[in-house]
Parts: sequence; C-alpha cells; structure tokens
Amino acid sequence: MATSTRALLLLPLLLLFLLSRSLSLRADPGAAVSRIAFGSCANQSAPQPVWEAVVGFDPQVFIWLGDNVYGDNKRPFRVFGRERTVGPWRNVPRFYPSTEAELRRRYEMAKAKPGYAKLRERAQVIGTWDDHDYGLNDAGKEFGGKVTSQRLLLDFLDEAEDSSRRQQAGVYASYMFGPEGKRVKVILLDTRYHRDPLSSDGAVLGDPQWQWLERELHGPRSEITIIGSSIQVISNLSATTGPLFYVESWARFPRERERLFRLIDSSKRNGVFFISGDVHFGEISRYDCGAQYPLYDITSSGLTQSVENSVPSVFQPLMRLVALLTPTTLRVFSPNCRYKSCTYGQPNFGAIEIDWNAVPPQIKLELRDVEGNSVGGVEFPISELDPSKAHAITKQGHSYQRHCALETELPWLVRHRLALLLFGTIAVLVIAVVLLGITCLSAANIFTKKSKME
Repeated sequence: MATSTRALLLLPLLLLFLLSRSLSLRADPGAAVSRIAFGSCANQSAPQPVWEAVVGFDPQVFIWLGDNVYGDNKRPFRVFGRERTVGPWRNVPRFYPSTEAELRRRYEMAKAKPGYAKLRERAQVIGTWDDHDYGLNDAGKEFGGKVTSQRLLLDFLDEAEDSSRRQQAGVYASYMFGPEGKRVKVILLDTRYHRDPLSSDGAVLGDPQWQWLERELHGPRSEITIIGSSIQVISNLSATTGPLFYVESWARFPRERERLFRLIDSSKRNGVFFISGDVHFGEISRYDCGAQYPLYDITSSGLTQSVENSVPSVFQPLMRLVALLTPTTLRVFSPNCRYKSCTYGQPNFGAIEIDWNAVPPQIKLELRDVEGNSVGGVEFPISELDPSKAHAITKQGHSYQRHCALETELPWLVRHRLALLLFGTIAVLVIAVVLLGITCLSAANIFTKKSKME
C-alpha cells in the first residue's frame, strides 16, 4: 500500500520532468545548439521509418529542405494513346498540380505520421520548399498556384499568423540560435517563387530576396552560418550525366551561383556552408575557389524517395556502379563512406554536430541511414571556415586547391564518360545482335542448301 502511495505521489513529478525535458529539447534562441538534423523528399503516402533514427539523433532543430510532401500528380509514361506524356508526339505534361483541398490533405497526412509527430514534440522544426510541395515538378515563378502553396506550407510549419513570411512573396527566412560566442545562423532560401526557366541562365532568387540575403550575410556575426537551399549549390551533376538526364541545381544558373559565391566572399562571414536536397541521393561536395575558405554542400535526399529504391533490388548494385563511374570534381571522397562512390542512394537524413567544448571547437557533418548509422561525413575545426585563416591554410599545404575545377572544365571525353559508355554498350549489343542474326541466317542458308543437295 505504501509503495502504491509513493508511486502515485511520484507520478506528477515524473510527468513534470518529462514535460520539462521535452520543452528543453526545443531550440531556445538563448541556448547553445549542438545538434541539427535536416532532410528532404518525404512522400506522405509512403512508410517513413527514418523518423525513428532522426529522433534518436536527438536534434534541437530539424530543417526541411523541400519536397516535404509530394503535392503534385503524375501521369504514367505513355508514348502512344490519347494522353501521350513522353516522346515526339507528347500532347500533355506528365505532372499536373493538385487542388488546394488535396494539397492540404497531403500535408495533414505528413503531419500525422507518428515518427514526425514525436520529432515535433522534441525539436524546433523550420523549413523551406522545393518543386513538389511548391505545387508542380520543376516549376518556377510561372506557377499560378504559388500563393496558395505558400500559405499551406507555412500552416504545415506552424508559422505564426502574424509572421512576415505570410506577407512576403516567397518563403525565405533566417534564424539565429545560441549565445554570443556559440551562435548558429540558419538562412533558408526560396529557389522557386522567383526562379526563371531552367534553360534561361536567369534568376534563381529574384531581386527582393537577393537584397534580403545581402543584409543577412552582412548582419550580426555568428560562428556558424548554414544556408539551406532546396537544390544543390556546389555539385553540377547535369554537366556529367547529360544528355542522359539532367537535374536541377544552382549550376544550371551559373551567373546566379557566381553571384552567390561573390556575396559570401565579400561579406567576410565565417563558418558558412550549404545544406541541400532534391536529387534522391546523399553526397557531400566541396568548392575551394568560391570564397576565402572551402564551401561545403551536404546534400541529404531523401527521407523516403531514393534512386536505389526506385529500381528492383537486383539492379541496385548497378546503380552504385553508375554512381562510381559518373565523373565528379567536387565530391568529397573519404574512407568513412559506406560505398566507394561516396554517394548514398537509399533513404537518409543529414546530421550536424557541434562540439563547442573542444579546443578548438569542432563540427561534424554527416549523412545517416534509416538506422541512424553514418554513411559518410566530414569533421574539422570550425576555424577552418574562417577567411582570416585562409592564407595560413594555403601555406600549410592544406588540400585547398583540390576542389577548384568545375565539372564543366573536365576534358570532353571524361565529362561525357557515362553517356559514351552507355551508348557504346548499346552499339556493341546492337552489332552483336546483328552479327548473330547474320550468322544464324548464314547457317540456315547452308543447312538449306545441304538439304536440297541430299
């Protein structure tokens, strides 16, 4: 009886402890932030076991990088028929937007996932969008439903009704966490609302967002500045996979990307690196000639969508071979990678760990699988991302020039190696089939003549 009484008395204290712990795990702007998770490409209709690993990482902040839901619709591949979505006779687009009610329902499905609900209780969730939650695959400023999509995204993110994000054209935003000396600034870009067509080499951000970004980068200092972009900033996969396929990235808008690098460089801001999503695989890339210190881009994609899961398991080793054979100049290769290509084509999330107590303070940037295990990462002192140390790094023989050549600067044969291998293999197979057919016809002809002679 006494034991039961004590248990009843302790129950409120236990509940109070759990509640206070849950609240303390949310990022208090005045508390030091040491763990940040991020991810992209989460189909609300698919199982999402990855949330258990994200919660297990125990982040104080989680950052959505787009395709937070898949809000558009997709017609099947059809070359013939009434609705032809591919080929020279295509008469309808393959993707088309949902109604407002349907897009809202998909956000509600995503928000109701038990694992994600648990994360929301423990961490502050912030984010931006990409094309599928913007409303239409590969869409930019021409998309007519963007005002409605903006409102629904901000509802999903629990943005306050009086937030400036609800008044502006686009969902870009910034956040500052931590006390002086341990500050982390997060800048989230909107690469959709003002973006020109992909083949234009026009605008990505638009003038109002560029002006805002300049103020943010020249504003109050922080030890670390994370720039979240829904599409890759550093890597230019399309330069080495074309004409087989192309993906969206800042490299498709070279003048805008160069402007971004110049702005970071001129701001003299230390601790800047990028996080991105979109491409359905994970990788870490690095560019040493964009600013006075290396610029990293940690791409995590996706939480459910991945290139390897889009094919039967028997073909997954082939996908890894293709990743290994694809030329790259900016990817970070490390013995810590799960696969030799240092890409990860299965569901994943990004993890940032900051050790403020180390001397000097250290930062670890990782990609993790659905079990929470690391599949690739880099770790270095935060001081490496300091423009005042750039000269010292170069003099000490640091690998500072290794990641300076862009993919577009590769020799033609190297750059198009993947396409040449594919087309060469197809040509060899066609020739082999033709030769086999000729051989069979010749053998049949000889057999027929022998039969007639007999």
